[in-house]
Amino acid sequence: MNFNETYEKELAFQADRRRATVEFIKTVSDLWYDKSIELVLFRNQLIDRNVSQILNLHDYAGKFVQKPISIFDSVEIARAIKTLDIPPAKLDIGKLTYEFHLDDNKHANATAFVARKLKDADKNNGIEPKDVVLYGFGRIGRLVARELMVRTGKGSQLRLRAIVTRGTIDETILEKRASLLRNDSVHGDFPGTVSIDVKNSALIINGTTVKVISSNAPEDIDYTQFNINKALVIDNTGAFRDKKSLSRHLKAKGIEKVLLTAPGKEVPNVVYGVNHKENNPDKVKIYSAASCTTNAITPVLKAIEDSYGIKSGHLETIHAYTNDQNLVDNFHKKYRRGRAAALNMVITETGAGNAVAKALPSLKGKLTSNAIRVPVPNGSLAILNLELAKKTTLNGINTILKKYALEGDLVEQIKYELSDELVSSDIVGSSAPSIYDSKATIVRSDGKNAILYIWYDNEYGYSHQVIRLAKYIAKVRRYTYY
Repeated sequence: MNFNETYEKELAFQADRRRATVEFIKTVSDLWYDKSIELVLFRNQLIDRNVSQILNLHDYAGKFVQKPISIFDSVEIARAIKTLDIPPAKLDIGKLTYEFHLDDNKHANATAFVARKLKDADKNNGIEPKDVVLYGFGRIGRLVARELMVRTGKGSQLRLRAIVTRGTIDETILEKRASLLRNDSVHGDFPGTVSIDVKNSALIINGTTVKVISSNAPEDIDYTQFNINKALVIDNTGAFRDKKSLSRHLKAKGIEKVLLTAPGKEVPNVVYGVNHKENNPDKVKIYSAASCTTNAITPVLKAIEDSYGIKSGHLETIHAYTNDQNLVDNFHKKYRRGRAAALNMVITETGAGNAVAKALPSLKGKLTSNAIRVPVPNGSLAILNLELAKKTTLNGINTILKKYALEGDLVEQIKYELSDELVSSDIVGSSAPSIYDSKATIVRSDGKNAILYIWYDNEYGYSHQVIRLAKYIAKVRRYTYY
């Protein structure tokens, strides 16, 4: 076969792949909007993705499981899911496709395979949608708002109903709020529409009304006048961090539960996937989602602690600068943070080492920690230097963490990174709070010391953890297959 014939065949194959991907995108959308069934590919979002993004995700999936994951196979599995009577669910089509090939010749067709795999799906899971109020509209608040509105679907889970801010609300303020939601220098444009309704003091996000309320005191708001009832407040302000102050939200009419997006005192500090089941949402009304760094390191520490045991360790987080630092040199209540954030590496403290013990009590007193703020606006790196109770090897640690990233309770939390060219900008937009850099790990020759590098999008990855915990608190978690 000459070069021209080969090239023509390659073109034809690529056209077939892209045509199949277009069908796949339509099926993903139909399942989401018609049945509230969300498909992901090894935890990577598929909704609102274009053809090239879908094909790139399939390429990553194949490398991850070391077996080709074809778009043609994904289309076949997606078609099968569409034909079945499955309740609202979140399904990993990458895992299903991989297992379908492992079970070659055991099933007559893809539909029979999927029906067997999803036989435990509850036909009447009784989920009642939950109203959500965002108290504060800063970096995390806006990202949570984006994700809630993009993933609203039929509105069968969390429904963003209101945003609470301080100060006067007029046309200028509403437009500024809308602009900040619409445009983001780090995360790009919002993939939807945002307009304002001055008369009703609201943002119209993807055609849905979200009330904007002004208040300085949480207990003074009557949410029921806006038909908001039994709502979950997600407090993004950082102004209220203990049980007494957070309880003020519960005094407001229409509020049932509270979730703080920062470390909290006298309330459960939860890293979703690690210790969320220790608190019953029927009994506990106030939760903390801990910090972005705690959410980044705790899943990996749990995997290592369960597999080898951790005798002691040190955490150093190389963290993007944050809004509490100064843009230029000026007074600051904390040492060093007053120096220009975009010009300096700044040593500062982090409580993440101690905070881990709230989710993993076995590590209490075993970890020290410190932080260095660096001149990037987003994207951070945690370095774990661990003394292990059992000997291991580099391959041993990589095998363990790959297993945790592929199956079990931490598949949403740990992403196993294969690239040896990874840099901080590459992880921006990752929904996993913990991105394990398998190419950077170091294990001492005696097998008792390991240095692990954990990347994390300290804004986007953390926001997804907040939403996962919010769904658990609100009792709107769907059937999942990972």
